[in-house]
Amino acid sequence: MEQMGKRKIVFVSNYLNHHQIPFCRALSERLGGSFVFIQTEPMEEERVQMGWNASVQEPYLELIYEKPKECAEWIAQADVVLLGWTEDESCLQERFQAGKPVIRISERIYRTGQWKFISPKGLYRKYLDHVRYRKKPVYLLCAGGYVPSDYHLIHAYPRKMFCWGYFPETKQYDVDALMASKGWEKADGTKVPCILWAARLIELKHPELAIQTAKYLKQKGVEFHLNMIGGGAMEEQVKAWIHEEGLEEDITLLGFMKPEEVRSHMEQADVLLFTSDKREGWGAVVNEAMNSGCVPVADHMTGAATYLIRQGENGYVYRDGDGQMLFETAEKLVKDAELRNRLGRRAYETIHDSWNAEFAAERLCRLIEELTGQRLEADMAENGKTMETKERLNTARKIPRLIPCDPAPVISEQRMFRYLTEK
Repeated sequence: MEQMGKRKIVFVSNYLNHHQIPFCRALSERLGGSFVFIQTEPMEEERVQMGWNASVQEPYLELIYEKPKECAEWIAQADVVLLGWTEDESCLQERFQAGKPVIRISERIYRTGQWKFISPKGLYRKYLDHVRYRKKPVYLLCAGGYVPSDYHLIHAYPRKMFCWGYFPETKQYDVDALMASKGWEKADGTKVPCILWAARLIELKHPELAIQTAKYLKQKGVEFHLNMIGGGAMEEQVKAWIHEEGLEEDITLLGFMKPEEVRSHMEQADVLLFTSDKREGWGAVVNEAMNSGCVPVADHMTGAATYLIRQGENGYVYRDGDGQMLFETAEKLVKDAELRNRLGRRAYETIHDSWNAEFAAERLCRLIEELTGQRLEADMAENGKTMETKERLNTARKIPRLIPCDPAPVISEQRMFRYLTEK
């Protein structure tokens, strides 16, 4: 990348992946190139084995371990730095101390239990990373509805927390054709409802709940087919469970797939089961499935469910730990084609209208203007970009309870299920 003088926005995070690229491209286009993503470490091998691309080539991407001096200058000169997750934040310390604007992007910090906030050692670490900057221009984008509650416990970011998430690629579909193509085709050419589960086969993802759902549906005499995408430590156990329950004809294990292959299965699927527990900070598979017209059925303790799903309108949440509610919700959807179609279309609209990279970039630029007084419209106008109109904003609010960059409400774990399910 050529030296272009002062950068308006710099994004610092561990590595650039396919979940972040659409947002970064949208922000770069909106700012006319006045954007840099600084990667602080190579992608971990586990992600590479899952099909993630470790050799991303983007014009705004710089590697701090290859250009430490240049990256340090960009961080120092930026109007705003977006700070994602990185093991080493030392490159930001001078900026923090100088009181220059930083916007953190964070998932939960107490995903295994909020009681951990009382740990003296943990509190001291959180003080160093967060609390001591509470009166400085340091803000928080909350990737999930439980993030504000976690940070509220340590009195960090008072009135400085905003809704956020992940924004993987948003595809544009002929929705009528998309919905008409759904279903699992049997050997005789007829179709049955297709259910999808896509995640690593590890404990926190709870693949056993997908198998138990299939068992329940089969016992009810309901026609369906379940595709499970992913691999991991529980793979042999999952195969054994399927065999023990006699579900070999009802479940297909597809292994790890590249992201584009996963999307093709989402386009075929009617329903997504998202069975991760509270340790799932976000869950971009929910974005992708909803964009593909799938109806999500998600554990209410997961990050994506809190912002993306509106109960009975574009999907369903089930109470964490309540397997029966999961099974009965899946049964309702599998039995009712009209319901699947209606909610699948609304799921698509949710992503198309608001929870997508371009809209998030637009909302973030507006938020930055409000927080810093830095005007960005000139750059946008030069590149054919305009700030959000009232009509677009109203359209974006049709389905989701909240949209990107709204002030993030502080809702406790105990109150969240009621918040998500009450009309």
